[in-house]
Amino acid sequence: MATPAYDPTRLQPADFGRRFAALLIDWALCLLAASFYADPRVVAWPPVVVLIFLNMVFIGLFGQTPGMALARLRCVSAVDGGAIGMPKGLLRGVLLALLIPAVIMDADRRGLHDRAAGSIVVKQQKATS
Repeated sequence: MATPAYDPTRLQPADFGRRFAALLIDWALCLLAASFYADPRVVAWPPVVVLIFLNMVFIGLFGQTPGMALARLRCVSAVDGGAIGMPKGLLRGVLLALLIPAVIMDADRRGLHDRAAGSIVVKQQKATS
């Protein structure tokens, strides 16, 4: 009998430090990408748009951004542990860009942006053989 892919008892919510480190890495990548077509010191919105797009695509489809991959985190559906999809990834990215929803967390360390998207950021599980 196969074990289910999603086991909520094995998911450990990510701590704030790792989440913040992942966000800093993603932000640095967004600044770098945006600097190819606009100077972030002069025009502030292009890196924010890149951050929203990065979250929509990477979290929506793969469950983690490059920063989350380096911090060994995943963003999964709080219901079934799968990918949240691009529409919810977009919603989560827009709310993350507002910053305030991200710092208001519940007991499971889910920010308002996670609660609105139905997601949770967890420590990446090690592969079992």
